[in-house]
Amino acid sequence: MATRSLHVRLDDSSVAALDVVRASGLSDSEAVRTALREAAARRRVRSSIAEEVRQLAANPDDREEMRLVREQMADLAPPLPE
Repeated sequence: MATRSLHVRLDDSSVAALDVVRASGLSDSEAVRTALREAAARRRVRSSIAEEVRQLAANPDDREEMRLVREQMADLAPPLPE
């Protein structure tokens, strides 16, 4: 396993976040590694969702389907108060 040493300065909110991650008994190093892996996984998910949205927006058939759904939802919505 390749290792890399890293030195960071934590602000108050980062210290509090580290305390949360360490609460399950992890060391500082284990907590930071866990937090980095979790953050990377969330970013990958957001990135894949953003790519899916781009693909949908670029597809005329999908855009038409979204337009039809919006119209159907508008028809189902209660009337706005006057």
